[in-house]
Amino acid sequence: MSWEFGACVAVILMTAIIGLPIGHAMLASSIFYLLLQGHDMSIAFEQMLTGLYGSYVLLAIPLFIFAADLMNVGSLSDRLLDFCRALVGRFRGGLGHVNVVSSLIFSGMSGSAIADAVGMGRIIINLMTKDGKYPGAYASAITAASAIIGPIIPPSIPMVLFALVSDTSIGFLFLAGVVPGLILGVLLMVMNAWQARVYNYPVDDPVPLRDLPRITFRAVPALLMPVILLVGIYGGVTTPTEAAALAALYAFLVSTVFYRSVTLRTAYQTVRNSARSTASVGFLIAGALAFNYVVTIEQVPNVIRDALGDQELTFWSFLLMVNVMLLLLGCLLEANAILLVIVPIFLPTAVALGVDPVHFGVIVVVNTMIGLATPPYGLLLFVVTSITKSPIRDTIRHLLPFLAIMIAGLAIITFVPDLVLWLPRLYGYKG
Repeated sequence: MSWEFGACVAVILMTAIIGLPIGHAMLASSIFYLLLQGHDMSIAFEQMLTGLYGSYVLLAIPLFIFAADLMNVGSLSDRLLDFCRALVGRFRGGLGHVNVVSSLIFSGMSGSAIADAVGMGRIIINLMTKDGKYPGAYASAITAASAIIGPIIPPSIPMVLFALVSDTSIGFLFLAGVVPGLILGVLLMVMNAWQARVYNYPVDDPVPLRDLPRITFRAVPALLMPVILLVGIYGGVTTPTEAAALAALYAFLVSTVFYRSVTLRTAYQTVRNSARSTASVGFLIAGALAFNYVVTIEQVPNVIRDALGDQELTFWSFLLMVNVMLLLLGCLLEANAILLVIVPIFLPTAVALGVDPVHFGVIVVVNTMIGLATPPYGLLLFVVTSITKSPIRDTIRHLLPFLAIMIAGLAIITFVPDLVLWLPRLYGYKG
């Protein structure tokens, strides 16, 4: 690797430290590298345009964002929350269980951890802290932990990005995320139940069983969205991108026509908010595409593959090393930046060692999602504490047991690949 590449990396670090968004930092450093090398500056923009406009799969991202935003402004979230309370709210620590189950269901529609925390998370946090039932720090902690599940269970924006950089089937990646997401959900509920007993959190008034059919009926239109997505994709009716468009259309029709909870003015504002979020993700992808061109010129993946080959890493030791590195990077870097920049570097080594790309994709996504809630810079920490106004140190103290059990779940996902690949194989995956 050349000194110019070292200077390029230094520019990324310096500009990121002073607060420049990582997408801007990668673009600036890439242009700086091309300038030092004497290349035409237009190459950077050519790489961005080719990557952004030549990838049909990227269309799924704004559509999933729009569907999630519609759910947050409409009454779909409220109806889903009522359904979850009727289902698991009767147990000790019931609202904590509701928090986890609502994330499991909402994840089948948004594909975004931040959308889950800001939308459904805000509602459940208010319920948990009302009348002092739960400390604000605990409500923040379990909300941050449960929001992680969102991008693991399909649909998943991070998995779309992994498919972009690895040329892996989105459909099989989505399927592979189902079992790991459920495993993490169960582990979080076990930890919540234990903490509820230790801290003597209250048992909520149970919803009468006779009301369950009525509450379920009210939630059916919202509950149908994951079904439509999965049937569309795995029934061969739609591609994942077309399914994302169908999800956005369905959310719009249910919110505006069926529930009549979203006016045209609100829908217009939602489109604007979704466009801003999409632009933010798009600029990050553009910067990563330009930087990945630099990485390709420098043959960084080959250099790292050869260096790791000299270490005589085995299949399992490589996965262990990747987990440790990604967990550490997740404490400092944004999840999408890791997916777009770090993953392409390790992918050739993973393939050479016989790691299944779908299994590897799930491992990477779970790692990056845990990073969203990991101190000191986990984005979810700042999102949830801004809602509860709790000191971040108190939130971290309550969050640590959840992080520990999620890392245990990550170990299961990593070292028992058959659990991850069982569902994709059921639908014809040959890996």
